[in-house]
Amino acid sequence: MIEELVRSGIPEGLIVIIVSALPIVELRGALPLAINFFQIPWYWALCLAIIGNLFPVPFLLLLSESIAKMVSRVGSGKKLVDWVFHRTRQRGRIIERYEKIGLVLFVAIPLPFTGAWTGSLAAFLFGLKFHHAFLTILCGIIIAGAIVTCLSLLGWAGAVIAGIGLSGLVTIGLWKT
Repeated sequence: MIEELVRSGIPEGLIVIIVSALPIVELRGALPLAINFFQIPWYWALCLAIIGNLFPVPFLLLLSESIAKMVSRVGSGKKLVDWVFHRTRQRGRIIERYEKIGLVLFVAIPLPFTGAWTGSLAAFLFGLKFHHAFLTILCGIIIAGAIVTCLSLLGWAGAVIAGIGLSGLVTIGLWKT
C-alpha cells in the first residue's frame, strides 16, 4: 500500500502525516516508516508524525457523541459503538483513577489501542473538558513520539532508554498524585 502511494506521486512527508492520522497505526507505525523506509531525518519525521497524529484529535473530542449516536442508528452500528466504548472503558482505568496524568500515560504507551484515537474517546467518556483533553493528549503524543523515535533509531538500546524514560515519567506522575 505504501509503495502504491509513493508511485502515485504523493510526497513522502504527506504519506507520513496520513499514516499518523490513521487509527491504531498512528505515529507508532508512521515514525518507523518515515525514519527507516523513507530515510527522513528523525526530527522532521517526529514533527510530521505528531502533526498527523494530532490532526483527528479535535474532531474526535468535539464530535464523538454525535458520531456515536449516528453510527448507533445504522444496522449493527450499535454493537460496534458499544464494543468500542466498552473496550475504551476497560483500558481507560488509569485515566479514571489519575485523570489528566492518566490520559497522558494512556496515550504515551506505544501499544495497540492506547493512542490518540482511543485517548480522545476515553476523554469524551470520562467527561474531560476539551482544552484539558487536547493538551494532555498532545503531551502523550509527544512522549509516544520520543519513545518510538528512540526505538526506530537505536533498536534495543532505544527500547531500554525509552523504558527508563517512561518509568521515570510514570513515577513522577504517580508521586505527584
